Amino acid sequence: MINSVRNTVLAIINKNNYGYLSPNDFNLFAKQAQLDLFDEYFFQYNQQINEENARLSGTGYADLKKGYEEVIDYFSVTQDLTQSAANSYFLPSAATTGSDYYLINEIRCSSLTVFKGIAEPVSNSKITLLNNSMLTAPSVIYPAYTQEAEKVTIYPVSFNGATDIKCQYIRYPKDPNWTFTTISNGDPIFNQSQADYQDFELPLDDGNDLVSKILQYAGIQIREGDVFKFGQVEEQMQNKEQ
Repeated sequence: MINSVRNTVLAIINKNNYGYLSPNDFNLFAKQAQLDLFDEYFFQYNQQINEENARLSGTGYADLKKGYEEVIDYFSVTQDLTQSAANSYFLPSAATTGSDYYLINEIRCSSLTVFKGIAEPVSNSKITLLNNSMLTAPSVIYPAYTQEAEKVTIYPVSFNGATDIKCQYIRYPKDPNWTFTTISNGDPIFNQSQADYQDFELPLDDGNDLVSKILQYAGIQIREGDVFKFGQVEEQMQNKEQ
């Protein structure tokens, strides 16, 4: 999809000789455009939940919430967390799990590979009071965790094994990268066989939205208001159709 999106963007920009968009600039704009749409999925999903609760949404093929769930679930990952020290574990990152997290859904606690329970998130200001209470102290069956910087601390401290903690989270989409080989006349030629090639991770029907957003960023970069406005109008038309 990334080559089709780039060709469309260049065709629109070059139509009136607005300027040249380099592969590096395109990749930067493509990354931001994908993140913009990725963020919007969560707002749209929330809107569909509100409409469902108000009995304004449809069912079957008209169930838009299901479509958003499927797209978001594509980015769902379940992995062991890397242990930092004792009952402290690193949150997902490019260095620990290979992908940065956008949203933590569950922290799953096990002991000797036997699942015990889902840890409850607790603020750092309350964990001391909980631990000192006989009634509310975290237990093996009802564990809890606090988050600080890039780490989570699991309670009770009996969860301290290297593979005791799994995390189910929503990762960020991978950065799109339009790769190419340059021929003698200097024009870059698309080459997806490059090791660092990465297509967009959004559905195909987001192609028009990606084009619109990239055009807005490109219009700012080449200082052409017409390009920015064109992308803005296209985005507004797409939003009306949703």
